[in-house]
Amino acid sequence: MDSTYLHGTAPVEQDRLSQLNRLLNDAALRELSLRGGERIVDFGCGLAQLTRAMARAAGTRAVGIERSSEQLAEAARQAAAAGETALVELRQGDVLTPPIEVQEWGTFNLAHARFVLEHVPDPAAVVRRMVRAVRPGGRVVLQDDDHDVLRLYPEPPGFWPLWQAYMRTYDRIGCDPYIGRRLSALLHAADATPLRASWIFFGACAGEPDFPLFAGNLLSILLGARDPIVTGGLLEPQLFDAAIEAIRVWATRADATLWYAIFWAEGVRR
Repeated sequence: MDSTYLHGTAPVEQDRLSQLNRLLNDAALRELSLRGGERIVDFGCGLAQLTRAMARAAGTRAVGIERSSEQLAEAARQAAAAGETALVELRQGDVLTPPIEVQEWGTFNLAHARFVLEHVPDPAAVVRRMVRAVRPGGRVVLQDDDHDVLRLYPEPPGFWPLWQAYMRTYDRIGCDPYIGRRLSALLHAADATPLRASWIFFGACAGEPDFPLFAGNLLSILLGARDPIVTGGLLEPQLFDAAIEAIRVWATRADATLWYAIFWAEGVRR
């Protein structure tokens, strides 16, 4: 079974992902606490911005695995523009059948995945492959969403029905919008020992400089999901549009706040 990415790979989505990397990568690197010299494989690397950041921190060349040729092409372009082509080896392939050479299995120090497991029909199979990729004692780090934790305040009229409809687009294609709460259990089931569970705060209030980016990310996600929400009968089009307008108005309020968190779990191969 292939992974399924709800949001597509159009330039507008690539722009959103680039902004998302800007908002999250420094915190992710702090949590990773790379010591230097780690051999890293990044499952579902997307635009490979975090992959390159991990390679910089480790002082090594990381392997980035990505299914989408469009994402890989943009990842390569960005790496070249940054003068960092040497930091990452990009490989095309699905995370369920990763392009890892026979002699490479069991040799990596770190296998990492962010925003991947929520988009695959069999996340347990992906985690098993990640565990198999690292050496005994090697780390496996999972970062993913549990969409139920999102809160906007003051809550815009119609927001929660819209967000519930968005979450339903996941289970409609056999994916799990609540995968974040399962990360440690997935590590345990894959014969890794879970060692740490945490999360990375993702949010801001209106007085923070990055608040427009957080609000814009939310709007971009929802607008990109309009078709599966509306054509799937999950929300009437007029209710969708009214809720989007309410979010736009909310984003201009001086007291607006967005609260969210990226779930984090890490373990080691037994």
